[in-house]
Amino acid sequence: MTNFSQKLDRLIKQGALSEKYGTILRYFYDCYLEELVKAGVSKDDCDRQFDLYLDLVVKHMADPYPFEPFHTQIRHPFDYYAFGLDFLRPLVEPTESVALGLDYAKEIALHVKAGNNVILLANHQIEADPQAISLLLESSYPELAEKMIFVAGERVITDPLAVPFSLGRNLLCIYSKRYIDQPPELKSQKQLHNKRTMERMVELLSEGGRCIYVAPSGGRDRPNEEGTVEVARFDPQSIEMFFLMTQKATHPTFFYSLALKTYLLLPPPETIQVELGEVRKTSRGGIKLCFGPKIDMEHYVGSDLPDKHQRRTFRAEQIWTRVVNDYLNLN
Repeated sequence: MTNFSQKLDRLIKQGALSEKYGTILRYFYDCYLEELVKAGVSKDDCDRQFDLYLDLVVKHMADPYPFEPFHTQIRHPFDYYAFGLDFLRPLVEPTESVALGLDYAKEIALHVKAGNNVILLANHQIEADPQAISLLLESSYPELAEKMIFVAGERVITDPLAVPFSLGRNLLCIYSKRYIDQPPELKSQKQLHNKRTMERMVELLSEGGRCIYVAPSGGRDRPNEEGTVEVARFDPQSIEMFFLMTQKATHPTFFYSLALKTYLLLPPPETIQVELGEVRKTSRGGIKLCFGPKIDMEHYVGSDLPDKHQRRTFRAEQIWTRVVNDYLNLN
């Protein structure tokens, strides 16, 4: 088997890979290899995994995949879903990983089986959160995780290093408020795309039997000034938008909370960057999640306030607080 570093150099020389992405991949590989060797995985196995990953990255660079507003996971002829799990699995320490709130997961699975819908309001920590959820539910509710739909920002469908993992998931592709003005001349086009995505989501909810994950913060959790990772605050307007969409569907939709603790495996850059091509570094360790109880979207402290903006703010704060408390319990 060709040495990974040599293959990387050859692809850069051929022009199939830029120096920038070559540097990012080399650093990512070094981190991944170091962690896997500690865990007793051979260098050959690591090279084999990264060799496949590199092929998929280069393939997308040469011929970018055209993601639709709703992307259905690709399982054949290449199983991108299994690839994502196989790539992340060696980084996960099983003895330090846990899935809590499985009684609520059971409720969710029963809703979906009955043809109802569920929307999970969750925090978001790493690009590979969908794969982490699948690994954590592998022994309890694998079908729920496999068929889950994720509301995904443009970065995971445009960054060549993220695309191989995104292809294996069901995605509602949307431009987040954080990047919709970048570049300014594409703002109206992005807004039209988001409108189509929301329309497609209503269609899916009207078909029934859907479980959709959304992070109302619009981005990943990051450390505070003391270095402690905090759950990013939820956007009241984002939550309201998804709630209104469910009112248009012909099948009932139930909202639940979900707390994720996955940051260690693939932390985001410390600061938010607009340009694609962020540095990837990884560590091996435990991952955790906690499902919370059903959320009453209409009756909560502050739901009787006359000002709609205040009502939405109170609701978002209470849902966020629930996720924060569950997240702290995971610690």
